[in-house]
Amino acid sequence: MAYVLGVDVGTTRTTAAVCRLDGARDAEIALVVPSLLQLTDAGTFSVGDVDPTGWTASGFVRRVGDAVPFSLGPESCPAEELTALLIMWVIGEVVAREGEQPRHVAVSHPAGWGPYRRGQLYAALRQVGVHDVTLVPEPFAAAENHAVRSRVLPDSSLAVFSLGSHAFSASVVKRTSGRTFELVNHVEGIDHHAGADFDDLLAGLVRGRLGKDGFVSALECEAAKRAFGPAVVISGVEVTRDEFVEEIRPSVDHLVCTFTRALGAVQPDAVLLVGGACRMPVIGDALSAAVDCRVLAEAAPEHSVAKGAAVAARLVLVGPEAEPEPIETSVLVHTREASLRFPVGEIARPDDEEFTAPPPRPPVDVSPLELPPRRVKRVARVLKPAGRRSGSRSRDDDEDGR
Repeated sequence: MAYVLGVDVGTTRTTAAVCRLDGARDAEIALVVPSLLQLTDAGTFSVGDVDPTGWTASGFVRRVGDAVPFSLGPESCPAEELTALLIMWVIGEVVAREGEQPRHVAVSHPAGWGPYRRGQLYAALRQVGVHDVTLVPEPFAAAENHAVRSRVLPDSSLAVFSLGSHAFSASVVKRTSGRTFELVNHVEGIDHHAGADFDDLLAGLVRGRLGKDGFVSALECEAAKRAFGPAVVISGVEVTRDEFVEEIRPSVDHLVCTFTRALGAVQPDAVLLVGGACRMPVIGDALSAAVDCRVLAEAAPEHSVAKGAAVAARLVLVGPEAEPEPIETSVLVHTREASLRFPVGEIARPDDEEFTAPPPRPPVDVSPLELPPRRVKRVARVLKPAGRRSGSRSRDDDEDGR
């Protein structure tokens, strides 16, 4: 069956979703894999697994457009090249499962990216053979995923609260008369705690009771953080929900204050929670107390952007005017509400003339850094399938993901 593909490359996890062209407009998760690339001694790349004998790169998507490359043993690889290699591998895995190429591919990116960074990723994707692709801002993808299930009226606004393992952002998007979306405001968190920091705070509580020689399981902390009952037991130590909430309250308040500043005078119809760290009930509770609207999240909010990117890819082919208005459903739940929905805007096609030079930067007096010469022009020769993750639920699917 003909399909389109959405890919969300997060700091921790990369997620792919497919949307059928002659079936339901909703998307389904096809693949979840760690956002890791490793160069082996044999000169090949593998995805997902870490071998102590190789050189591993992670977190590269947030550095797309950075002039300083990643050093992987004998190779110097720009962040956009590593990102393109991972996307190419993901597409290949989905094609192997589906038995045919996707009709179109949409890749999400942070809303703060300008023409230069988008152009760098477009160029890297073309160099690895991925041509028919659209780049979609993350809050647009989140909104598009929501819009599949719930009616969003023209001129209404949606707020997107995104909290993953290593990144936080707050955005406001507005529905246009053409059933697309435009970005009203966007804030990237700089000094805010994210999912991994909350894991560390929980581990600190446990370690303080075990003593300096006590062992604290990071996996237990990550799982307990999002599924707190009245109490959890980690490494033999009981921590109550109230104790954990008290420990992270300053960090949560900081996130919510930044989010409300990003809203400004806008009164959104709903707040959409995106990213695995939003599974923590305290996040939804704090937002519900701060805003006068619905606070909505899917059961797996770390998958919302990938699914929305797939829906956006479908819209590129069929157009928003060809899609019927959705029927209200109750598929997302959080705090006092039980429905969800996300929209995406018109995506401009890449214009090479727009991407010829990076944006101007203020003058800085620094000593020049001599970078090692690249020994191999192109490193996309071989990608070995490794660490494959299916769309079925597994422990890896429960990671914060972004």
